Amino acid sequence: MVRRRELLMGALAAAALTRPGEAAAATHRADRNFPKIGGNLANQSYTGLRALHQGNVRRLRAAWVNNIEGGLMAGNSQSTAVAVDGVLYIESALGNVVAVDGRTGATIWKYAQTRGAVTRRGVAVGAGKVYTCANGNWLIALDQRTGQVLWERQHNGFGNLEKVAVTYHDGMLYCGTNDGPRGAALAFDAGSGDLVWHFWGTPGPGEFGNDTWEGDSWQVGGATPWMHCAIDPDLGLVYWTFGNARGSRSSQDGSERGGQNLFANSIVAMDLKTGAYRWHFQSIHHDIWDMDNVMAPVLLDARVHGRTRKLVVYGSKTGMHYILDRADGSAPLGIDEVPVPQEPRQKTWPTQPFPRQGGWTELTPVRQPLGTEVPGLPHRAVPNYRIGSLFTPHWDEPILTIPGHGGGADWNQQSYSHSTRLVYTGFGYVAAAHSLTEASNGLRPPGEYMTGGVVAVDPSTNRVRWKRNLPYSLAHGNGILTTASDLLFIGQPDGNLLCLDARNGRELWRWQTGAAVSSSPISYEIDGEQYLAVYAGGTSIPYGNSAARGDHLWAFKLGGTVPPAATPPAPVVRRPVSGQPVDGSAVGNTVVLARVYENGQVGAVESTAVNAMAPTHLRVPAGTTVTFVNPADNVNVHGATQFFEGLFDVRLKPGESFQYTFTKPGEYFFNDSYSPRPTGKIEVLPA
Repeated sequence: MVRRRELLMGALAAAALTRPGEAAAATHRADRNFPKIGGNLANQSYTGLRALHQGNVRRLRAAWVNNIEGGLMAGNSQSTAVAVDGVLYIESALGNVVAVDGRTGATIWKYAQTRGAVTRRGVAVGAGKVYTCANGNWLIALDQRTGQVLWERQHNGFGNLEKVAVTYHDGMLYCGTNDGPRGAALAFDAGSGDLVWHFWGTPGPGEFGNDTWEGDSWQVGGATPWMHCAIDPDLGLVYWTFGNARGSRSSQDGSERGGQNLFANSIVAMDLKTGAYRWHFQSIHHDIWDMDNVMAPVLLDARVHGRTRKLVVYGSKTGMHYILDRADGSAPLGIDEVPVPQEPRQKTWPTQPFPRQGGWTELTPVRQPLGTEVPGLPHRAVPNYRIGSLFTPHWDEPILTIPGHGGGADWNQQSYSHSTRLVYTGFGYVAAAHSLTEASNGLRPPGEYMTGGVVAVDPSTNRVRWKRNLPYSLAHGNGILTTASDLLFIGQPDGNLLCLDARNGRELWRWQTGAAVSSSPISYEIDGEQYLAVYAGGTSIPYGNSAARGDHLWAFKLGGTVPPAATPPAPVVRRPVSGQPVDGSAVGNTVVLARVYENGQVGAVESTAVNAMAPTHLRVPAGTTVTFVNPADNVNVHGATQFFEGLFDVRLKPGESFQYTFTKPGEYFFNDSYSPRPTGKIEVLPA
């Protein structure tokens, strides 16, 4: 049995769990490593190091920066570094693995991926090896000292073993799968790569949970577990979170997969050595909203109703924490099955689980009257959509709900501080409209603000202690690190690494890294000196190509001498319209409603597609009068509703038109009252 003290200290990955508050007793030497993604087996993303504190954090400067791919400014980086014995190990946007000297920033070795670029989520380190994955379902072990390949094993038949998290513990590797027809959690022998056991996310005939899938829908049910598991060696359990149900059509269509659909949208506790089922909790029954809650679960001990409980904090995209006893899956703070609206064609489940304490974010988009600009209120509802609360079902009409399929919180790493005894989560305010007529997993309405913030929740009560709104969504890889000195570090899509006061959210320090941060900061120690490190690489989520990309691995210490990076262009916070800008002079300063604009031509057919404004993006100088017209051969009444400034809101019968003169530079979004999908923008330039 691994001793409880070892996990808290963060010493290598064969660690166990500690009681809250014991971190204050940790020595600097014992906390000098950050040996796995999430810091320890409990995914607490916390360091007991305290040389950096509120009295000196303003003197924190960069010690070095390593452009690990030689200055690559493309790709999707979702990888966080780990630090073991003064060396950092990081995966690039290409899926390459680089070992970097934690003191100097010099590259020690580099493993070049041989099977094509693949988005990765961080290596595992243990038993003298570094573990990574590759396209084609390959699991790879590298020599920790040299980067040489020690073995490569291919494991087909369980889903995609590629863009997944890998965790090492006690001679075993725990890996998920992603994007397959049927997901599985996998355990391998870390010495050989041999498969030891597997656990299906969608159970087959004769397995527990198979009867929760209609017919043979389990065969294509999805439920892939692609993020880091959590491990409690004392209980002998591994905790895995499984993704949403998909079915043969889309994730928004539940019509052919009746039932609760286990183990989609669930956390499952399994035996560490055998993978045997122990217990599960499903946070969303029969999901039709792509609200998968595949976040790395966080293990901690806390006093609940006067009794110390072993807890797991789970989720979530839904904007709620599901706090469970990690020994048996019970809910010591109470979770109730609450009746929700129904859509028989979707075969919706009659109830959904709600923690009695409620959520830590809004669960219904906030309506704001046209013409009312409310600073600091990023979750205003785009007009003309049918508004629904969380779990409102849909069919062919788009229904706008929040949190959307991007969260709430998504695949970012949460943090539990042993000092404040709070759980910290980065979140997003990005509403989504779901319907069977939308492509992929829902429509993020063009023109909406995509912002977010940080929330601190007391796990002993599941109540919000504080919440800070910030300019950007922080739900996609924007992990949090907390320290024994009550500092909180988180990176933003604008390239800024922030330090907040973990007790109240007040900003203490920031640093420009030069690229969007979609990873977690880490901390480590070399020769008694504390370092902070973060990888700034960026992804397309949720800001598309407007968020700067890079390959910048930064390390910081007190008295560092490397200057900040140049500030990159800020991400486009409002969801852009489709299509390129068109000069007003080219189209007579006219927008044709309910028609698609392609190759300089207005479409001949009435449409309710998202790009059914001809053109979608009109660029004019200030003082220009723009005409909005509903063509005479359209069948329906269409409108132009300008938001959020509320400059106009008109309905036009076929053949009617409306004019408005734009006098002030800026960007002005509008959509159609007949169907809110078609959205346009008038970009007004200085005269």
